[in-house]
Amino acid sequence: MTVPSPAHMRTARSLLVFVALLTPAIVAAQNPRTIGIDDLFAIRSVGDPRLSPDAQWVAYTVTTTSLKDEKTETRIWMIPTAGGEAMPMTATGYSASRPRFSPDGKYLTFLAAKGDNAKTQVWALNRQGGEAQPLTELDQGVSTYDWSPDGSRLLLTIRDPEEKEDSTKPKPKTEKPWVIDRLQFKRDGTGYLTGNRHTHLYVLDVKAKALTQITSGEYDESAAVWSPDGKLVAFVSNRTADPDANANSDIWIVAADNTDRGQTLRQVTTNPGTDDAPAFSPDGKQIAYVTDVQPDLIWYATAHLAVIPASGGDPRLLTRALDRNVSSPAFTPDGRALMFRLEDSAEDHLARIDVASGRITRPVAGFVAVRAFAQGTGGQIVALTARLDLPGEVFVVEPGGLRQLTTVNTDALSALRLADVKNVQFKSKDVTEVEAFLYLPPGYQAGLRYPTLLRIHGGPVSQFSHAFNFEAQLFAANGYVVVTANPRGSSGYGQAFSHAIWADWGNKDFDDVMAAVDYAIAQGYADPERLGVGGWSYGGILTNYVLTKTDRFKGAVTGASEVLYAANYGHDHYQLQWEKELGLPWEQRQTWERLSPFNAVTKIVTPTLIMGGEKDWNVPILNSEQLYQAMKRLGRETQLVVYPGQSHSIRTPSYQKDRLERYLAWYDKHVKRPGPAASEGR
Repeated sequence: MTVPSPAHMRTARSLLVFVALLTPAIVAAQNPRTIGIDDLFAIRSVGDPRLSPDAQWVAYTVTTTSLKDEKTETRIWMIPTAGGEAMPMTATGYSASRPRFSPDGKYLTFLAAKGDNAKTQVWALNRQGGEAQPLTELDQGVSTYDWSPDGSRLLLTIRDPEEKEDSTKPKPKTEKPWVIDRLQFKRDGTGYLTGNRHTHLYVLDVKAKALTQITSGEYDESAAVWSPDGKLVAFVSNRTADPDANANSDIWIVAADNTDRGQTLRQVTTNPGTDDAPAFSPDGKQIAYVTDVQPDLIWYATAHLAVIPASGGDPRLLTRALDRNVSSPAFTPDGRALMFRLEDSAEDHLARIDVASGRITRPVAGFVAVRAFAQGTGGQIVALTARLDLPGEVFVVEPGGLRQLTTVNTDALSALRLADVKNVQFKSKDVTEVEAFLYLPPGYQAGLRYPTLLRIHGGPVSQFSHAFNFEAQLFAANGYVVVTANPRGSSGYGQAFSHAIWADWGNKDFDDVMAAVDYAIAQGYADPERLGVGGWSYGGILTNYVLTKTDRFKGAVTGASEVLYAANYGHDHYQLQWEKELGLPWEQRQTWERLSPFNAVTKIVTPTLIMGGEKDWNVPILNSEQLYQAMKRLGRETQLVVYPGQSHSIRTPSYQKDRLERYLAWYDKHVKRPGPAASEGR
């Protein structure tokens, strides 16, 4: 027998350790499992990609969720654009956001609140080494920031500080009452809007640590950007007599060295609708922006791209004929074109428009969802892009297509066997074409019919897109065909398609989602005897209409929904939108009552799980309570689940898990029911 040498033994041990370390990943890839609820917390969220000045690096954020600690945490990472190993740039124990490189590339800066009760400040990390150092130390913290073109100053957005209490007086045992005198008096996630605090712009001389306030008044400023020469700042503000009474906002300009507390502002746009997202051309002569030219249509109006001389003048609408929503405009380095995000059908593209000719091309198109992009001074582009089988990752945009740069979720996804997703189109009741996604259970067998869930998106002006849908994947993994449709009211199909449900909810959109279910049945996927329905926000609202119009569904989940609309006026935060679409409730009460699903509650026979957040001011829990009370009084099978302290979005991780568990339990009981997972086609 040959005795191995010590070196050979060390090599063998190393190989054994290497194999032992790789085995779980290899096994997972070779034997993938279906997705489970806890995978929600294993999948991480990538965001805000930013190119370094030399375009050699990309900084981005990665958000993780800890079920154990009941919190999320965001860190900043950096990766070479040529490809390679990603490096964490911020530590664990706090969250960091808004990564930005200084113009000379020496510093990577970010926003973070370090320490207990700390306020958010701007921090700078020297890329040559060392710990991050604070660039600001403001009592009220910083909302957002950007470097000046020469790197000498920071443009800060700061909210007025809270009124300080007299420390010499004893602290009251009870809270003071909320005293309110404004039209818009509450917001979801904020609560009652009291006091007179506003958000203004400041310029910080980084070296001298000198802070100058450049805007002021009874207004709020946002979306501020530097001019290329650093002399001016463009920003967005509603400076009408009563900003609560309209949805107007305009582009304004102020000198970057302004010191007279905002009295030398220059208004650039005068459109009565929303003008937002200003971007200077490289020569500083033009400003591109996103505009809503039909404000009376509220969220049903299409957002267009426009340019206007920075010195003032007539705007030029570039995308009127496109009839699709746009966002995030940015001039190309030569100033001849604009890059922007384009929502088209169920896709989200990166588009380019020639400013002179209006010709549009799409550097990133097809079955993808571009969530964000960043452009280098040399024209290099990176895009945060998702697919049906991939949560968002950073890609480099190249002439031949996309090159994936980050692999944040590769390990998590490699262990999973995902649903097959079919993107389909079909005719609704009035022959309008509708688009949907059908998720088939892993292991789906043709010729068998499966219990099927119709899941409805929120909005209503939103859409299901070619992006990773965790909920749909989870339902499919539990044996359901999942139907996710984009009915009228959805946002990717033009203004007329969205506007079709104006003051007419639960009509054409009901026909469209039911046509989606009928399509799944006609194609042999869905079992017509085992149907479920549900959604959150407008998805819950349309679910309520479905339940009052048909008894085809065996189980339903309605989350954060509305039922008796007049009860919401003055209780939710949509006073302006209600008035625009339905009129004042004491003047147009017939319309309010005609649209309210509550008035047809006696027609609901489907077992219904009703859910919401205790502190939701978007769609207050009042609605869920009313629906529950009515169904309980009528003797229907129902249950009410209210999440303590939660607003419209359920953010506490354990509540997120609880909600998914309740979804599955309710659908399994009422839709799947005892019996085979799939049945013979008929």
